[in-house]
Amino acid sequence: MRSALQGIPIVILLFVATILEVSGDAAVRTAIYNHVGLARLGLFLAGAILLLGYGTFLNLAPLEFGQVAGLYLATLFVVWQVINFVAFRALPTLPIILGGLLVIAGGAIITFWKPA
Repeated sequence: MRSALQGIPIVILLFVATILEVSGDAAVRTAIYNHVGLARLGLFLAGAILLLGYGTFLNLAPLEFGQVAGLYLATLFVVWQVINFVAFRALPTLPIILGGLLVIAGGAIITFWKPA
């Protein structure tokens, strides 16, 4: 049975999956280090729901797992840096930028290079 969500373009699916994963991770990290009691529990629950959404959207992409992983990792790096700045006010350092460029290049090679 084909889901209505499977008609969404791959780039959108991966972008949504990435935002959900990074946001879920940020919620869990915030719960662990910055909160106690019900606030911590609420953040853990929010993180769990966001991470479930990530797994769902990532697996809706109609690509082989290896291909989707390459594009996803490149997207993940970019979104991770945006969320890191928004949630934690941290700018990427030069090593992170240079390493990230390698991640993006590798993701593009894995996804788009079609061997003869």
